[in-house]
Amino acid sequence: MDESSRNRYLKIALVVFGLIFIFGIYPMMMWVWPSGWGWTPRQPEYEQMIMGIYATLGVFLIRAARNPAANASLIWFTIWSSIVHGGIMFAQALADETERANLLGDVPALFLIAAVLWFLMPKRAGT
Repeated sequence: MDESSRNRYLKIALVVFGLIFIFGIYPMMMWVWPSGWGWTPRQPEYEQMIMGIYATLGVFLIRAARNPAANASLIWFTIWSSIVHGGIMFAQALADETERANLLGDVPALFLIAAVLWFLMPKRAGT
């Protein structure tokens, strides 16, 4: 894939993931598949914190789509924080039988986001 195409797809991915972070987490956690996107027992304080953090990140990812090169640090933060968050949740879901549905829900979703953004980021030195 050439750099022009990669940059175009990166911009699209940033907007799509931003919109998912803003508008998708709450419905997934509350209505669509609570066992795959939330934790038991329900913890409203945790849910509000996660939704607030991810909605804020979503806004900044959409803004970053205007000029991904100028926002490389934010994009790399999104990649690495998704890997770390997904890895911690993976270990917790393995340790706690009541959380196994997360192995098919938010855990792979975070790894997918990280993989897509990593693949689309420019491969130049210093990025």
